[in-house]
Order: sequence, then structure tokens, then C-alpha cells
Amino acid sequence: MDLFRTKSVEAVRADTGEGTEAPDGAGHLRKRLSARHLVGIGIGIVIGTGIFTLTGVTAKQNAGPAVVVSFAVAGLVALLAALCYAELASAVPTAGSAYTYAYATAGEVVAWIIGWDLFLEFALGAAVVARGWSGYVGNLLDLPPSLFGETSTVNVGAAAVVVALTLVAVLGIRESARVTGVLVVVKVAVCVFVIVAGAWFVRGANLTPFVPPGEPAEGGSGLTRPLIEVVAGLEPVAFGVGGVLTAAAVVFFAYTGFEAVANLSEETRRPARDVPMGLLGTLGLATALYVGVAFVVVGMVEYRDIDEGAPIADAFDQVGLGWASSLVSIAAVAGLTSVILVDLITIGRIGFAMGRDGLLPQSVARVSPRTGTPVRDTLLFAGLVLVLATFVPLGTLADLVSIGTLFAFLLVSVAVVALRRTRPELERPFRVPLSPVLPLLSALACLYLMLNLSIETWLRFLAWLALGLLVYAGYGYRNSRVRAAARTGARPR
Repeated sequence: MDLFRTKSVEAVRADTGEGTEAPDGAGHLRKRLSARHLVGIGIGIVIGTGIFTLTGVTAKQNAGPAVVVSFAVAGLVALLAALCYAELASAVPTAGSAYTYAYATAGEVVAWIIGWDLFLEFALGAAVVARGWSGYVGNLLDLPPSLFGETSTVNVGAAAVVVALTLVAVLGIRESARVTGVLVVVKVAVCVFVIVAGAWFVRGANLTPFVPPGEPAEGGSGLTRPLIEVVAGLEPVAFGVGGVLTAAAVVFFAYTGFEAVANLSEETRRPARDVPMGLLGTLGLATALYVGVAFVVVGMVEYRDIDEGAPIADAFDQVGLGWASSLVSIAAVAGLTSVILVDLITIGRIGFAMGRDGLLPQSVARVSPRTGTPVRDTLLFAGLVLVLATFVPLGTLADLVSIGTLFAFLLVSVAVVALRRTRPELERPFRVPLSPVLPLLSALACLYLMLNLSIETWLRFLAWLALGLLVYAGYGYRNSRVRAAARTGARPR
């Protein structure tokens, strides 16, 4: 049963305290971030290519003008998960976020699974986005596709951006936050421009009917079908209420990554106040921008005529403002750059937390006394991202990012309920309202969206988790600090 041995909240807090000795002299992360930094970092990872591409695909294939509602529904699900993250992060401000919360509530093996899952989410996410960045920059600057395109054998553009942003990530968290802040200003400004300028070209006829009547859709076959369709024996449906909900599952990808804010709670000066503000500020601003941009796009162009590849740029082309498409491309590049940087920062903190607990080699949990960052850990995982981004076409694996994120959200939502029952006396500066109703609703909503992903995505996800359990059995189980402390009766060190 020691597979499910938990790490006490007191032990977690002791590991993160600057006034205490770090485990094996690893060092502590420096507290340099404020709520403003956290919102900037959150927007930096959330607003990426999702709004620039998913609007067209989902409006044309699933929801019509009601894609606006789909973005709002997906934002609501993300907000429920963010409330759960906010409670746990304010009570247990530590690197690792969902991994550490699972360790404190469900036990070591569950914590390992979620940590392994987060590696998948952020490493694969960074690699996918790096390849997308290379393609955007190649098209914008007319660079050779053999070096900057998805068909390249060695994607030089993807490799270059990963190397450059890794250097920024290891320089220090404040420096990373400043770079992210500049990129965020650029893409938020362009999103606001799209909403304000596009509003002049919105036509009521393009928004009618707002929810097109439901109709049979051409569904995939075999492993490409959504799991829920196969299990429930449902027929694929486009448009109508079913189409709007299907689109919500697809556009949820645009909200992934905000949990990076919780991963930085150990480096926040006032986590009890600033982390909830960072999480809720990120989701509030992102949802407002997403809903606004989606409304303008479907109002400017009849949804059947929207371009699926570049819906925003094409919408301005169709109303005679072709020059605006260049601004959209610039915003897309800025958005992709900040996403890669925050992914690299976050994956380093997850590895740091797992190394500190002994589930990964503790050498990766060393903090540089000069930069205050886990340099070894960041370089190790950046090397993995570099290989994936340079050599592996990852388009078919992009859904793994969504399922990994939703799985983490589900466990965090359950952890709120579990910790309320097992540690009711724990100080919680921020509390999820209407608990346990809202946390359980969050868990169910995440599970529903997971079921809307394809069977092949589930199989790949389960295969990744199985591989992770083998790694845990071979190393993590044997070297766990919590297990070692239980044998000696000492606090984990």
C-alpha cells in the first residue's frame, strides 16, 4: 500500500521554505513574481494559435456562428478548473502544481502518473508549437520550406527558437517574465485591434441563424471516432446543440496551459493572494478576447465561407482590409513564441519538484545560485523538446496535449474535495465556492471533454502512462524520499 503513501502538506511547505535547508542542498527557487507577472505568463501560454485557427474550423464544421457560445462554454470549464487550482495553490504554494497536489491527496503512484502526464503535455506542446512557429516565420519571411516547413527533414527554425528560448528560461524567472510580457502586449493589442476594427464590418445576416439546425455529419471511422460516440452508440452530428458542445471540446485546446501559473506559486512573493489573481485574471482576459474575436469573425463572414487555415486574416481580406492580415501574422508569431517559453519554464519546475522528492534523480533539482532557476532540469527537458521539434512531425499527436491537460484538471478537481475531507483544518486563503459541487462539476466537465477525443488519442495516452509506470517501478519507487522517511520515521529530506 506504500504505492499510495501521501506526502504531508507540512512536508511540502517545509521543502519550499526559504528559511529552511533544502533537501540535499538542492537550493530554493527565488520568490520574484507578482500577480501582474503571473497574468502576463498565463496569457503568454494560453493565447497561442488556438484563436487564430480553431475559430474557422469549428465554425465551418460544427457550430456555425454559435462557435461564440462554444468558446464561452470551454472558458467556463477552464474557469472551474482554475478555481480548484487557485484553492490548492494558495494552500500549498509549490512547484509541480497538480503533481504535488496529487501527492498530498491521492498518493505517490498517482502523483507520478500526473507528473508523467504533465511532461507529455508541456514537452509535446512546446515541440508542436515550435514547429508551428517555424512554419509561420517561414511563410512571413519567405524562408526555404526545406528548413522551416513541416515537410523538412531537419526543422532548423524549430530548433533555433527552442535553443534561444531555453537560454531565456535559464537566465531567471524575472527575465523570462519580462520577455513574455513584451510578447503578450503585442498579441493582446492585435486581438483588441481585430475586435474593434472588425466590429465595423459585422453584419446581422451572417449571424442568422445563430445556431444552424443540426444535421448528420461525416464521422470518422474506426480509431478516429470520438470515444463517446462509440461507447454511447451515437451518430456524428454537425451544428445544433450537439455541434456547439462538440466544438467546445475542440476549442478547449485554446485554453490549455493556464495551470503553468500554479506551477510558479513557489516563486511568487505572495502566493495566497497573487496566484488566484493570476489564474482568474488569465482566464477572464483570455475568455473575453476569445469570445470577442470569434464573434467578429463569424459576423464579418458567412460561416460557410470562412477560411479554415487562417480565418481572421481571410475575414479581413474578404472585407477589403488585406493589410490587417500582416498584423494577425505578427500576433501569431508573438503568441507562439511566448507559449514555447512558458512551456519550457513550466516543464523545468515539474521536473524540479519530482527530483526534490526523489522520483527523478535529485541532481536535476539543483537550483543555480546565480540565476535561481533549476538549470540542469530545464536544459535536460529542453533537449528532449529540441529533438522532438527538430525531427518529429507532431501534427497527429497534438490531441495528446488536450487529453493530458484535461486529465490533470480532473485530478486537481478531485484533489480539492479529497483535501477538504482529509485536512479540513488546513488554512485556505482562497476557497472554491459551493464545494464540493463546483469541483465535482469541474471533474465531470473535464471527463466529458476527454470522451470527445478520438479512440486513437486515448490509446496513445494510455501507452504513454504505461511507459511512465515502468520508469516509476525501475527508479522512482526505489528512490522516493517519502518512502525512505517512512522507513526511518524522519521527515522526508
